[in-house]
Amino acid sequence: MEHKSVASDVVAAVGGTDNISAAAHCATRLRLVIADQSKIDQAALDNHPDIKGTFAAGGMYQIIVGPGDVDIVYRHMVADHGVREVSKDEAKAEADKSGNLFSRFIKMIADIFVPILPALVAGGLMMAINNVLTAEGLFGEQSVVGMYPAVSDYASLINMISAAAFAALPVLVGFSAAKRFGGNVYLGAALGAAMISSDLLNAWNTGAALAGTEDVTVEYWHLFGMQVAKIGYQAQVIPTLAVTWVMCLIEKQLHKRLSGTADFLLTPLITLLVTGFLAFILIGPITRTLAEYLTYGISWGYDNLGVIGGLLFGLVYSPIVVTGLHQSFPAIEIPLIANIAETGGDFIFPIASMANVAQGAAALAIFFKARDAKLKGIAGAGGASAVFGITEPAIFGVNLRLRWPFFIAMGASAIGSALVALFDVRGQALGAAGFVGFVSIVPEDIPIYLALEALVFVLAFGTTLAYAMTKGRDSIADKSIPAADTPETAPVAEAPVVVSDDFTVTAPLAGTVVSLDQVKDQTFASGMLGPGLAIEPANGTVRAPFDGVIKVAFPTGHAFGVLSDSGVEVLIHVGMDTVSLEGRGFTPKVEKGQRVRRGDVLAEVDLDAIRAAGLPTVTPVVVSNRKKLGGLDVLVADGTVNHGDTLMVAQPKTVNA
Repeated sequence: MEHKSVASDVVAAVGGTDNISAAAHCATRLRLVIADQSKIDQAALDNHPDIKGTFAAGGMYQIIVGPGDVDIVYRHMVADHGVREVSKDEAKAEADKSGNLFSRFIKMIADIFVPILPALVAGGLMMAINNVLTAEGLFGEQSVVGMYPAVSDYASLINMISAAAFAALPVLVGFSAAKRFGGNVYLGAALGAAMISSDLLNAWNTGAALAGTEDVTVEYWHLFGMQVAKIGYQAQVIPTLAVTWVMCLIEKQLHKRLSGTADFLLTPLITLLVTGFLAFILIGPITRTLAEYLTYGISWGYDNLGVIGGLLFGLVYSPIVVTGLHQSFPAIEIPLIANIAETGGDFIFPIASMANVAQGAAALAIFFKARDAKLKGIAGAGGASAVFGITEPAIFGVNLRLRWPFFIAMGASAIGSALVALFDVRGQALGAAGFVGFVSIVPEDIPIYLALEALVFVLAFGTTLAYAMTKGRDSIADKSIPAADTPETAPVAEAPVVVSDDFTVTAPLAGTVVSLDQVKDQTFASGMLGPGLAIEPANGTVRAPFDGVIKVAFPTGHAFGVLSDSGVEVLIHVGMDTVSLEGRGFTPKVEKGQRVRRGDVLAEVDLDAIRAAGLPTVTPVVVSNRKKLGGLDVLVADGTVNHGDTLMVAQPKTVNA
């Protein structure tokens, strides 16, 4: 490889030095923060003989060059072209700063919610099933449960399971947000659990307690001369995000100042203690007050602005759902319902229904046009869930990722909500804000409610589908749902002259074999990095799979590329996204260029440290230069293996005379 030439080609292909905001590299690839993605000459990079591949992840454009070459190419980019040199962490921080404030906020929310989407999708669909079983008037005067009492316990169990993810949302968000903010995920989950403790008044009952419609009261702590309300944060997002962010700041500062046993014992204690008090004394009350002001403002606007108020409320309802502040609306809805003779009923519920159906319709349109299997699956399930009242899967998993379906749905919702205000459609009970929500509407308003729901669905679905077939076509084609963590990418390596006829690859780890397509990372599961398998390790000793040379030995000790004397190159990647641990829990025993014998220890790994960080320990073992070989037989498909057991056997490539 002519490294200087490759560096020049890369800089030119990505739009020149001025288009590279920052650059870093890892063991196999360049990580570039690009100012304007439209300036990238993708064809030039795809056709370059020394570039193994490209992809975008984590806000960075990543170019696979290869071990032993990427660092030299990188040095030429910095020295010859003045590319700004930063560390990987600085590059990630730079990437996170790209775009405007709203875009960065949306990206942060999506990063946190994508991993917990399966729980939200399942909960939303089960909630819809329960609504169908328990709604009166849907299939007759009585509900299905009323007509067939034998199914009531089934509906009750379904309802309990469906509510779990939403009631315990602070736990899930605390875990995922701590990972996103670089803190201990279990501390984040613990704080989330504290925010929904049974010692607190359930947030769902707050409106009733304040309105005096039920036999529940708000109790208080007396702390530092203040009265602190004992109110939970069930299903709330913004308070949990704020608390977790503060927790991670405190934890990081303590890690810098403490070490050894003191760090291990005192950092979690001080972090939880300080953040816990701040959560209930300062952060929670402030965010709750903001929610109340927002709610009062919406109520005033609807009552005084008429059709314009309905249009504006419908326009912003989905963005409000993104923040989680819609959970404060029951405080307004309950008094409206309780005094229906005076108020006429609840105006928020029908508008929420318009917004939910619009987001669901947009997601379903994406389902029909998407080609990526994961995007298609989330769009179908999320869209179905949304039209029955649960929009988070559709919003966070699909519409916000593509952005324009979210905005189209906002527009359709605004039109439907303006008509809700025009015809003064009101609710008489809380329920599922979607198509089945008609059972919660004032009876005389049900026909117009259903007509408006149908209108909004057609508007959102049709407009999204039309846009997807024209201007949005490329964004859908390019937008796959990435795995939560992207591992170091192993390139195809040049096979050296064969000096051995031993083509066997033995197990570098003891543990349970996992099929490669079951690894929760598309780059490994699709075979992009080469054929092979994965091992769920039973212990943390990583050994050489054959006699050869260490081609890649990342300083963090999480990944090794080993080239056998017969020309087989194997990538061993311990866990997923373990590079983020920056070497914590890894003790590498070899260096790049070092010769090893089969069974030599490459690294000792603390598997508990990986798990404590919330990262998978499953370890792919793949042959990264399959094209340079004649064939490869994977001999072990499942079961357990020990160090030294034969996993794969390669064949040399036949050279035609």
